[in-house]
Amino acid sequence: MKLTVLGCAGSFPGPESPCSAYLVEADDFRLLVDFGPGSLSTLQRYAGLHAPDAILLTHLHCDHILDATSYVVVRRYAPEGPYPALPVYAPAGAPDRLAAAYAQDDNAVDDVYQFYALQPGTFPIGPFQCTVDRVLHPVETYGVRLEHDGRTLCYSSDTAPCDALLRLAQDADTFLCEASYLDGVDNPPDLHLTGREAGEAATKAGVGRLLLTHLVAAWGSEAHTVAAAASAYTGPLEVVRPGATYDI
Repeated sequence: MKLTVLGCAGSFPGPESPCSAYLVEADDFRLLVDFGPGSLSTLQRYAGLHAPDAILLTHLHCDHILDATSYVVVRRYAPEGPYPALPVYAPAGAPDRLAAAYAQDDNAVDDVYQFYALQPGTFPIGPFQCTVDRVLHPVETYGVRLEHDGRTLCYSSDTAPCDALLRLAQDADTFLCEASYLDGVDNPPDLHLTGREAGEAATKAGVGRLLLTHLVAAWGSEAHTVAAAASAYTGPLEVVRPGATYDI
């Protein structure tokens, strides 16, 4: 498997990154996991306008889905003609949410996307065995475990500490984990992880590598987040950047 980071800013685009979007490739199949604001630009830069073979949206907060509305124009109005409907795996409310955001007169995007409602469990997407489970966030949100050819990538999505996250990350080769909040301050409960909490989850799950994402540049400190994560996890650790690629 190959992971390409298209966007990694938390909550809103940062000065150097779009919001969450990650391209995972295997056997010439490309799965786009989340499609946050600004990531349509980096999709073109690092992969290609029509690169995705399927999309998985972990939850319906705007910082994880908004460029899926712009992508309607790309696929519906291409000069060579409309593209076939693209599979989208997402919470059940995704069709209405994306249609409302796009604000088309007929209020539908089912010519562009073929929707599959997520629920906890394991199912195939292309060559991947995909397992999703509900994590701890104010809206219906799924952490993701992707397995292929004996290798495993886990993506936390947005979550506070929870047992589901540890199950999904268990023995993963790479753990792509959010770390939105700073340690040592009064953070809202049941919303996001701190660097230390991300490191603790990585250690408990026995992962091979920890990739920190979803940092909020305007409100946080990358150095403090990394130090906090490293205090709880002694394995390989880094903060991801747009354009970075990883062999899983």
